[in-house]
Amino acid sequence: MLGAFCAVTFNKILSLEQIVLDPTKKTAWGTPLEIKTPYIESWLGDFGVFLVDYSVPVSILVTIPVMLLVGVIMERGLIRHFYNRPHADQILVTFGLAIVLQELIKHYFGANPIPQTAPDIVAGSANVGLWVGLGQNVVYPWWRLVYFAFSAVVIFGVFAFLQFTTFGMVVRAGMFDRNTVGLLGINIQKKFTIVFGLAAVVAGVAGAMYTPILPPDYHIGMDFLVLSFVVVVVGGMGSLGGAVAAGFLLGILQSFSSMNEIKSIFPGIDQIIIYLVAVIILLTLPRGLMGRKGVMED
Repeated sequence: MLGAFCAVTFNKILSLEQIVLDPTKKTAWGTPLEIKTPYIESWLGDFGVFLVDYSVPVSILVTIPVMLLVGVIMERGLIRHFYNRPHADQILVTFGLAIVLQELIKHYFGANPIPQTAPDIVAGSANVGLWVGLGQNVVYPWWRLVYFAFSAVVIFGVFAFLQFTTFGMVVRAGMFDRNTVGLLGINIQKKFTIVFGLAAVVAGVAGAMYTPILPPDYHIGMDFLVLSFVVVVVGGMGSLGGAVAAGFLLGILQSFSSMNEIKSIFPGIDQIIIYLVAVIILLTLPRGLMGRKGVMED
């Protein structure tokens, strides 16, 4: 939600307009015509036009530092005091914080969705069917394809960071046994703060890039909160690969269950399919698809 509204704010700033009266053109009432031009276009010319058109992807440059700061403040000011508390307490305090944040967004931005546009070059849909030999009737929005590729890059970057760097190795060790890692002279608390900040960045840039798909409003975070929790639990706590696998599994199942042919046979199945599958998986695999013993079980 915060990342999405970083994109909204950035777009609003770029869209600030100056009004110039053109005496050579008249309105229907005989007054000079008002010509509105964004300040950024007046100052930067064609580059300003480019920034306005590409405001959503360019807003990532603003979202990253903002979300990093938000993540560090949240971890140091609130979350770290709940590491040794029951998981139920952690869930309640973060859920309460989410409610406070969404009410702040509602106060400053209003309750209505604020549409954001994708760059003109990726407007419309792609003939995906031609790519895979299924004909011209299979189309898919260009921006969703861009978002899919962007997500793949982010997932690969996070995975490589955690798996192939010394920092990531220390963090993974700290997930298993924080006290032992601390006894080795490593400031694991500082590393957890950095990881929490990076996690906020990942969530923020995902929200910013998602704005052309779903116009953001104050409860967009809550719409994804329960789904995200189910994905993480089904995938296995502490397992990035499990979260990715669970996300694909539950997303594809929900997409298929949303087809009219399926809903005509099982009305309302698209509303419960995710939770039904989650119950079945957790009954057979209590740690989730790829959950490992000892991770986040203390």
